[in-house]
Amino acid sequence: MSLILPKRNLSRRTLLQLSGLSGVSLFLGGCSSSLFSSTVGQISEPLNQSMQSLLLTQKPVPEFPVSAIEPDSLLINTFDFTPNIDPVQFRLIIDGEVNNPMQLTMADIQKLPLTSMVIRHICVEGWAAIVQWGGVRLRDLVALVQPKSSARYVYFKSADGYYESWDLASAVHPQTLMAYQKNGQPLSVDNGAPLRLAAPIKLGYKQSKWVTQIKLVSNLSPAKGYWEDQGYEWFGGL
Repeated sequence: MSLILPKRNLSRRTLLQLSGLSGVSLFLGGCSSSLFSSTVGQISEPLNQSMQSLLLTQKPVPEFPVSAIEPDSLLINTFDFTPNIDPVQFRLIIDGEVNNPMQLTMADIQKLPLTSMVIRHICVEGWAAIVQWGGVRLRDLVALVQPKSSARYVYFKSADGYYESWDLASAVHPQTLMAYQKNGQPLSVDNGAPLRLAAPIKLGYKQSKWVTQIKLVSNLSPAKGYWEDQGYEWFGGL
């Protein structure tokens, strides 16, 4: 992926960063192949022991009723162009420190159990929106590729050149989705179609749109994320 992203005006975000991103959550708290088909059944099979222990310790974040959705409050933060992705030709690559790397079509992904959640999406710029996301749990995808015990982090690459990294625990949290629906409708291109990250445990800049590759790794590289490499907090949790 060789696209170079244009620089954004960081003035407002830089002020937030300098004032300490660690406090932002407190501030905003009030506001299809046959091979694939035969593999889907492996989701419930045991993973390595460390992964099993991790999954058992996770607790869900309280969600909202559908009546609380704010359909006009989710702002579109994007660069000067939106990638043109053919959903038929689209492939999600999942590789790295795994025993069973995969390339999945959207048809493959939509065969997996659909999870829907109504959560508050919080942006570091100071706004928030209650949104319903629908998609496949990332932990189900991770289970399919059978992570090695060395895997500790997850990188996400996007069709527009954006890149992000998460800790593995956050990636396999039960409410971390690879979403293809928003408010009960197919995800729009400007919201990240065909596939984007969505989770109630991370700030908006961690929730990559137009994701094309998920890579499990044992160590973080010097390039941790597009905004993090410009000074943002890496964890970006809520």
